[in-house]
Amino acid sequence: MKRNSTPPAVGIPEIKKAYKLLLSYKEGKRSLDKRITENEEWYKLRCAGYKSDEDEIKQSSAWLFNSIINKHADAMDSYPEPNVLPREKGDEAEAKLFSSILPVILEQRGFEQTYSDVWWYKLKTGTGVYGVFWNNELEGGLGDIDILKLDILNLFWEPGIRCIEQSPNLFYVSAVDKDTLLNAYPSAADDIKKSEIKLEAYRLDDGNFDESKIPVIDWYYKKKVGGKTLLHYCKFAGEALLFASENEPAFSGRGFYDHGQYPIVFDTLFVTENSPAGFGYIDVMKGCQRSIDRLNTAIERNAIMGETPRWFISDSAGINEEEYADWSRPFIHTTGRIDDQTLKQVSVENVSSNALSLLEFKVDELKETSGNRDFSQGSTNFGVTAASAIIALQEAGSKLARDMIKSSFRAYQKICYLVLELVRQFYTEPRSFRIAGERGSFEYLTYQKAFGADTENKGQGVFDICIVPQKQSPYQKAQQNELAKELFSLGMLNPERKDEALLAIKLMDFDGKDELMRQIAGNLKEKAL
Repeated sequence: MKRNSTPPAVGIPEIKKAYKLLLSYKEGKRSLDKRITENEEWYKLRCAGYKSDEDEIKQSSAWLFNSIINKHADAMDSYPEPNVLPREKGDEAEAKLFSSILPVILEQRGFEQTYSDVWWYKLKTGTGVYGVFWNNELEGGLGDIDILKLDILNLFWEPGIRCIEQSPNLFYVSAVDKDTLLNAYPSAADDIKKSEIKLEAYRLDDGNFDESKIPVIDWYYKKKVGGKTLLHYCKFAGEALLFASENEPAFSGRGFYDHGQYPIVFDTLFVTENSPAGFGYIDVMKGCQRSIDRLNTAIERNAIMGETPRWFISDSAGINEEEYADWSRPFIHTTGRIDDQTLKQVSVENVSSNALSLLEFKVDELKETSGNRDFSQGSTNFGVTAASAIIALQEAGSKLARDMIKSSFRAYQKICYLVLELVRQFYTEPRSFRIAGERGSFEYLTYQKAFGADTENKGQGVFDICIVPQKQSPYQKAQQNELAKELFSLGMLNPERKDEALLAIKLMDFDGKDELMRQIAGNLKEKAL
């Protein structure tokens, strides 16, 4: 009698279908991949000191590079920090706990370095990508949250969508060492083989596939079950199935991640329609930078030619050319007559004023296009010397940077939501956190999932995450200090003028306003007692 066996939800036919879909996604993303690799090559040739015999520009300037590093500095100067807010009063305690442990989790994962790396990638290519995953290998096998910078060249989604969540499937391909993969999955050794997929790779980079690498595909897909959308995850290499959440009893009815979203977060610089990816500063400024480099090259060549005399010499002059070219020789032998007809210097015209004006115009154009004006870098041209005026001009000139940073804050907010949901799903064992307190003290907190392994996650609170900069820029600090001195000089901080102080501060708008009003009110109460 034959025993009935139910076939797995995901098997070889599903893998082949997914692989075919991946190839179609890759074809639809070809132009984006080509632009990204060209931008990286262009960046390295002109900014990173690489040399190319095929490069038509022999002399490069750093105007574009200067703009990029200033944008990156603006971003890191406003490194974000999460503050979890409850939507109901009963969730206040848990919200306070999450506000304390979220920054610790990010710090443990080295997120500040990841944030910096993604910003470099975002400025060059136009799109930074984060991956927020659960990694069973972290913390000695206990598992923990992993936040990684992903290369968009290895990521594939349905063409024509605007938001990544609209794609029914999402693929991420990574190159894994063959021996490492075989050791991790020895039972699938016979089925593991290289697939035909070839990814775009950066020139002179280690991202190329070779004989020791095997492309491993992480496949995320959404599935409707009873009116609820579940997110499932499958990992395969060639035709070898390495993992499928639909085949696992623990995940088949609930999905791999309870939050039901792709663990991928896009941070786009300049948006484009019908694509979650955008374009960056190299796309905007490389034409202007190329013109600057050409003009610099022409001016440099002209200067060298003008300072390197050349001569027309008639054969009738009979000049010993070797002696003539050697400035260490006091005598030059000739056999003929030397005059203006037999020896004449080649004249080189100076660079025209039009070329110099055009170079200056192109530099100003690049500055204007990138929003990297002099005041944004701390320069005080045009006779402006007052500190308040300089700060005002710097703040007005940094509006483009603030806009970019806000878009990254939105991506950071989504990352925090994903981290919070992974904490609530996978932190089934008690986790201890050391929280920095005031004046160098520490507080020790313990988090443990309080709701068990309920599929529906009933009873869990709903939170809002407010993102604020972890630290102010030096210009903002200087402005705050000037405001404090002005309030003190006007006597506004005198407890005897409480009504005037509170009314004036109420009409103002600055960071820390509410705290200052509470302190003034508290000091007044203490004096009254």
